[in-house]
Amino acid sequence: MIIDVRSPGEFAEDHAPGAVNLPVLSNEERAEVGTIYVQESRFKARRIGAAYIARNVASYLETVLADRDGAFRPLVYCWRGGQRSNAMAVILDSVGWRTGLLKGGYKTYRRRVSAELYDRALPHRLVLLDGATGCGKTELLGLVARRGVQVLDLEGLAAHRGSLFGGLPGVPQPSQKMFESRLLGALEGLDPARPVLVEAESSKIGERVLPPALWKLMEAAPRIEVSAPAEARARYLLSAYREITQDRAALDDLLARVPDRPGRKRLAEWRGLAEAGDFEALAAALIELHYDPAYRRSSRRDEHPRLADIDMAGVAPADLSATADRIAALVVDAADRLPGAPVRA
Repeated sequence: MIIDVRSPGEFAEDHAPGAVNLPVLSNEERAEVGTIYVQESRFKARRIGAAYIARNVASYLETVLADRDGAFRPLVYCWRGGQRSNAMAVILDSVGWRTGLLKGGYKTYRRRVSAELYDRALPHRLVLLDGATGCGKTELLGLVARRGVQVLDLEGLAAHRGSLFGGLPGVPQPSQKMFESRLLGALEGLDPARPVLVEAESSKIGERVLPPALWKLMEAAPRIEVSAPAEARARYLLSAYREITQDRAALDDLLARVPDRPGRKRLAEWRGLAEAGDFEALAAALIELHYDPAYRRSSRRDEHPRLADIDMAGVAPADLSATADRIAALVVDAADRLPGAPVRA
C-alpha cells in the first residue's frame, strides 16, 4: 500500500498513482498548525500538530489498517518527506510493519512527472483521429480499442469532451497536475513499439493543457480523418449531449459564450430553438455556424500527412462499427511507416 499522509486538499490536487489518502492532519488542522507556527510559536505548533497526528493515526490503526497482518509493507510519503510522513512511519514501524519512506516525498514524484512530460522526448508513435464535431470520434476510440489497437483517450483523462459544451455534468476537471499524472500513467501503460491512436485535439482540453512532450508528438503524427453528413452529426450530438438540454440556464450561458460571438439576432434564434425544445435544429445550427467553420479554419492550417479519409454514411452504431474496423486496419498497416518506427531485421 502506498500511503499519502498529506491533507485531503493536497491529495485531491494530485497524488502518486494508486496512493491511498490517510491524512495525519485534516485540511483544517493543517491550516491551524501552520498559522500557529507562523504567528505564535513553532514549539506550540509542533505540540498541537503531534497531538492531532497521534489521534488520527490511532484512528487508522483501529479502522482501515486493523486487518493488516505482520507482512504489511506500506510506503509512506508527504509533501517533501518531512515530519508528517516520518511521524506516521515511526508509529507503523512500532507496530511491527516494515515501513518505507519515499525520499523527497511527493515532490520527488512530481519532478519525475515533469521530467517525462516537459523535458524528455516520449518514445510513442501516434496516429491522430480527426474529423468534424459530431462524427463520434471518442466513441470510435473505444471501438478501435476493442479491436486490439492501442488508444490514448485524452478527453477521458481530462474529464472533458474538448469543446465549449464539453464539460461533464457533475464531474469537475482534474487539476493540471492530476491530469499530467493520469496522462503519464496511461502513456507508461502503452507499448512504444506499437502505434497509438489518439483523437486530434487542440493544445487545451477544457482548462487542461497538453504538456509539450505529447504535443510535439501530436504535431508530427499522421492522421485519419472521418466525416459524416451534417444531419447525422446533429442527431448524434443531441444524443451524446442530451444532459445539456435538461439544464436550460447552463445551455443559455454556453450559447452566449460561443467564441464566434453569434450576435443578438442569432443568439435569440438559438435561444428560441431551445425554448421550443427543438434541440436537433439547434445542434444543426451550431454545426453549420460554429463548429464546421472553426474546423475548416483549423484544417487549412493543418500540415499533418493523411493516412486516409473515411466518409461515413451516418453516425449510427453500425456506421461506427464498420468505421472502427477500417481505422484499426489502417493503424496496424501504418505501424512500420510511422515516425520512430523500429527497424526490423
